[in-house]
Amino acid sequence: MLARSLNRLKKAAPAAFFVALLSVTLASCTQLRTLFPSHDSITATGPAAVATAHPAATQAALDILQQGGNAFDAAIAASAALAVVEPYGSGLGGGGFYLLHRASDGKDIMLDAREKAPLAAGRDMYLDKDGKVIPDASLNGPLAAGIPGIPAALAHLARDYGRLDLAQTLQPAIELAQQGFKVNAHYQRLARFRNKAVAGIAREVFFPTGEVPQPGTIIRQPDLARTLEKIAATDAADFYTGETAKWLVAEVRENGGIWTAEDLAQYEVIEREPIRGEYRGSTIISASPPSSGGIVLLEMLNILSAFDLPAASPAQQVHLNVEAMRRAYRDRAEFLGDPDFVRIDVAGLLSASHAEALRQTIGANATPSSQLPPVEVAEGRNTTHFSIIDAEGNAVAATLSINYPFGCGFMPAGTGILLNNEMDDFSAKPGAPNVYGLVGGEANAIAPGKRPLSSMTPTFIINGNGFAALGTPGGSRIITMVLLAGEAFMHGDTEPKDWVSLPRYHHQYLPDEIQFEPGALNGQLQNELRFRGHTLKELSRTYGNMQAVMRDSKGKLHTASDPRGDGLALIQPE
Repeated sequence: MLARSLNRLKKAAPAAFFVALLSVTLASCTQLRTLFPSHDSITATGPAAVATAHPAATQAALDILQQGGNAFDAAIAASAALAVVEPYGSGLGGGGFYLLHRASDGKDIMLDAREKAPLAAGRDMYLDKDGKVIPDASLNGPLAAGIPGIPAALAHLARDYGRLDLAQTLQPAIELAQQGFKVNAHYQRLARFRNKAVAGIAREVFFPTGEVPQPGTIIRQPDLARTLEKIAATDAADFYTGETAKWLVAEVRENGGIWTAEDLAQYEVIEREPIRGEYRGSTIISASPPSSGGIVLLEMLNILSAFDLPAASPAQQVHLNVEAMRRAYRDRAEFLGDPDFVRIDVAGLLSASHAEALRQTIGANATPSSQLPPVEVAEGRNTTHFSIIDAEGNAVAATLSINYPFGCGFMPAGTGILLNNEMDDFSAKPGAPNVYGLVGGEANAIAPGKRPLSSMTPTFIINGNGFAALGTPGGSRIITMVLLAGEAFMHGDTEPKDWVSLPRYHHQYLPDEIQFEPGALNGQLQNELRFRGHTLKELSRTYGNMQAVMRDSKGKLHTASDPRGDGLALIQPE
């Protein structure tokens, strides 16, 4: 009935129609905030707070803090523990971005540990003789693997930011790998999803009976424990130039990959300036290229800054957010890539004039993506995130990945290292969507030694209510999840348990549809959005696994782990 009434009003008096939409009651907004019960959320005093996607990783980080380590040492412990217990999401065979805040001098830095394309890689390596993308070539097997960055990142963190040596910070993960961990329902679901892709030694390790493991099955990884011990003993040199490096190259090449000793020897992590911006009195610090996260997040917020979102109706809130998403993701497709290979006009993309120009194209109804300027064409579903604040005020927000669940499904024998399939995050062919449906242009084409564009968005937000660190896995939907959670904090919600529990919706320019979690948009809201011309797609399951920590303006710590996942948020006892 509401839709029919609004339709009549639209035809009779367009201006009155728009006012009517803006005045729809805020009552229906309640369902946008209470769909998911909060869990593993803590508010307390204490010297440090940790939130990760797995209880074992949270405990590993907390143990290191209690042994005198700082947030950066705890980040090493969490990263390595997650590599053991979340083989479907991250690991030594993958990469990621660490957003760091050092309290002693106020330094904010992004540690870029993104994978690199092998030197023998080429822009057409996943195309057939007719120029068509070969199905699954950039997903399965060692040809899909980029050169990993996590081991180098752990060594860099220990050497330049931590207090403890790697032998101490990696010990919790070594013990986890030796003693084993129990399969849970999430592991089982993702193992079933990638059942056909996980092969050889990887299958022996992660499918110990040959079949999808049942919950409670113990997964032990003695080879990974030995590799971690070598990394600790050699400051990761063994991984990149030692015996492990030689074995990795030999195994990859024997099984169809193109790695060389030079690829590993040349790899290095890079310290980059984060992306910074302001939104209604809040300062946002986020990941810089080759992550698209910070630029796309800030571009959306710049567009939205002129609208009073808290005062808008639920339909108007979603509409405006979606239109900002649409435009920022379009820019992502055309302009963003590895800054060491392509020139990115960061200042222009984040300028007030660019935001105003895009804002002027937003009307009362949906803008079909086909009506935006076309992308000039001459990315993991499973990733992981953790957030940490220590007693001194040091902070880490880290998003790590091997891309698709269980990466490329290949493990070099004797190493325990499951390799990534991050090569799929390049544009195999400009304009062709990757496994997440994202399109890309020339800026993200494959090139030797290049880092693929990413959606990972580890983020700090600072305002009068406190300092927050947050992020999430979720492939192409990562940035919009951080947007919605960030808006909640910046509009006055100071409880991380609320941010991580928010129902989620997403638009990424192409495909031209609003994707949303089951029940995230009620029937009335769906009708209003369709009336505005939006295409809706309700997903079959929830997505994301946000981890957030916050120190409020009074020094109290708050931390929360997403109720959709199996993570754990803890505050260190005083």
